[in-house]
Amino acid sequence: MSGKRVVVGSDDLYPSARFAVEYLKSKGFEVITVGSVESGKPESWVKVAIQAAEMVSRGEADWGILVCYTGTGVSIAANKVKGIRAALANDAQTARGARLWNDANILAMSGRLVTEIVAREIIDAWLSVNEIDPSERDNIETLKKYDSKRG
Repeated sequence: MSGKRVVVGSDDLYPSARFAVEYLKSKGFEVITVGSVESGKPESWVKVAIQAAEMVSRGEADWGILVCYTGTGVSIAANKVKGIRAALANDAQTARGARLWNDANILAMSGRLVTEIVAREIIDAWLSVNEIDPSERDNIETLKKYDSKRG
């Protein structure tokens, strides 16, 4: 995956979120933290997700990782931000597919389900995709056109 600036946020101090920050730093990424990974205390999942998604939307981060208890809430909230394609992926193949076929720009994970070992697998799979599947370009462009019409 291109882009070295990553925003990582969570609504609580989940091991997978803390691991993501350190793992990405070890791989040479510039990591921007928001929410609990920044403050060290519980935060609103809605606010954390929107803050991170807006950073990606504005180009302040190239992509992001969000974690909440199920991963569902942060993915829903992030997808309310124009230009965001957040995907909930609690396994490596789903994460890879989200990048390959959906051009997802935010990875959402469950803080309850995803261990540090699984988080590494998910992040590695996400990072393994450098270009979307050419057969999906029309679908991605259709989404982008629809998104550009939103107010």
